[in-house]
Amino acid sequence: MKKAFIQLHIAVFLAGFTAVLGRLITLNEGLLVWYRLLITVLVLALMLYVKKEFKKIGTKDIFRMAGVGGIIAFHWVTFYGSVKYGNISVALVCLSAAGFFSALIEPVLFKKKIVLAEVLLGLLAIAGIYIIFDFHPKFKLGIAYGILAALGAAVFPMLNKQLIKEFSPRTLTFYELFGGFVILSLLLPFYLKFTPNSYFIPTSTDFGWLIILAVICTVLCFDLQLKALSKISAFTSNLMYNLEPLYGIILAFIFFGEGKSFHKEFYTGVALILLAIVLQMFRLLKQAKIKSLTK
Repeated sequence: MKKAFIQLHIAVFLAGFTAVLGRLITLNEGLLVWYRLLITVLVLALMLYVKKEFKKIGTKDIFRMAGVGGIIAFHWVTFYGSVKYGNISVALVCLSAAGFFSALIEPVLFKKKIVLAEVLLGLLAIAGIYIIFDFHPKFKLGIAYGILAALGAAVFPMLNKQLIKEFSPRTLTFYELFGGFVILSLLLPFYLKFTPNSYFIPTSTDFGWLIILAVICTVLCFDLQLKALSKISAFTSNLMYNLEPLYGIILAFIFFGEGKSFHKEFYTGVALILLAIVLQMFRLLKQAKIKSLTK
């Protein structure tokens, strides 16, 4: 369990850094994700080929993985949309809503009883979002994208929790992201009709950031996250990902000076999000202790 938390923690830090890269890459959010998926899939394909880890997957499983890949693509497009139409802090803090969505959706998908404590902790994170931004008019579009990104972030680990039991992390990531790439390739022309884009080919600077985004913040990050999900719950994963805003916001403060636009309410909201995480960790420790005593 300890190793799983460390793996997830590193993945969360890398995920926080993706927001900074999203700001640095000047491509439209749809094109940014398309190139990210393309590079990632090529890198994973090469890795699987060299290590002779390619495995034949049944058609039914391919469609299952492609469906999850589509959700990942949706999450990334909306997340980077939040970065570009709001700012890094808007996008990252809105992800705190994932815990709330997870607490409501997971019981419905897997026919479990809704845990009131999880719903309340998720609402605590939602309260943090509200206090931080108070839905300021200039952030409305960014927040709307951010909430949609949180929804995608909540559903993705739930579905992966089932698949990781059947496939290795690297194989699963390859087929999911390949499926996401195909789905996004089909939908991207329609998306670009309604969103601004000044060019379609990345500059040399953009390409360099895309390589970092694909190899380090996608391949490595996904590998760590999927390994962690084999040991911990989807809700805990989503709640831990509430640390992603803290890492990303600190980087945004350093590189882009976003901290200048925040006031004391911002820190109150962040405190609520941290409180939700700490309370969930105490719940898990208590549950683990009770379980060990009953063995």
